[in-house]
Amino acid sequence: MTITQPETTAAPHQRFEPAADALRGRVIAITGAGDGIGRALALTAAAHGAELVLIGRTVSKLEQVHGRIAAFGQAEASIAPLDLERAVARDYDALAEALQQRFGRLDGLVHSAGILGTLAPIEHYDVPTWCRVLHVNLTAAFALTQVLLPALRASQDASIIFTSSGVGRVPRAYWGAYAVSKFGIEALSGILADELGGAGVVRVNALNPGPVRTRMRAQAYPAEDAGSLARPEDIMRPYLWLLSAASRGVTGQSLDCQAH
Repeated sequence: MTITQPETTAAPHQRFEPAADALRGRVIAITGAGDGIGRALALTAAAHGAELVLIGRTVSKLEQVHGRIAAFGQAEASIAPLDLERAVARDYDALAEALQQRFGRLDGLVHSAGILGTLAPIEHYDVPTWCRVLHVNLTAAFALTQVLLPALRASQDASIIFTSSGVGRVPRAYWGAYAVSKFGIEALSGILADELGGAGVVRVNALNPGPVRTRMRAQAYPAEDAGSLARPEDIMRPYLWLLSAASRGVTGQSLDCQAH
């Protein structure tokens, strides 16, 4: 008798085949757009016609992404420097005002920025590091979403994507502040989706990238073979699905980029 393992069936958002112009005319803001998944998404979204607002801390990295997008010759991008660790209310207000003046609306907001902190037992976790991770990963995402909600409501079909994690759903020893921040993101996403309502123009979902070849992953798993992991470019389908009209009406979900 031969025993076979059942094949993994990809969900609709994982096997989505976007049209070349799937994001044509949509204005999408991405945090962490200078590196990793945020950078890959900015380039992919631009290639599908989106106008990008590139949000990040390091201007030189944002300029590199901006240059790549300009080379496509089919989409525009704006750079919006914002240090999520140190930004204060006036910085968020200035970004929202500039976006409103330039575009008049926002069709997509993707929270891709985040930091790992340290992997350590709660008993010995450094308190300043704890506060920094919670602020960058959770509080800043809340603050930016809040200040950009008027622009999102001005859209006919807006999508907010929060970045989740497997350790934000099932507690795991030593993941400390990072895991707590991602549990908070899951709650924030669900609460906001419930408040905005299923019939509203703004849908809200959380997306777990899974194991991806990024600097943060290497920091968490230094002995891991990075070549065995998906590249950021390999997990773009769910992002494009959630940002496009294909997912209209889908809200309050916590989804995975990669099939298990």
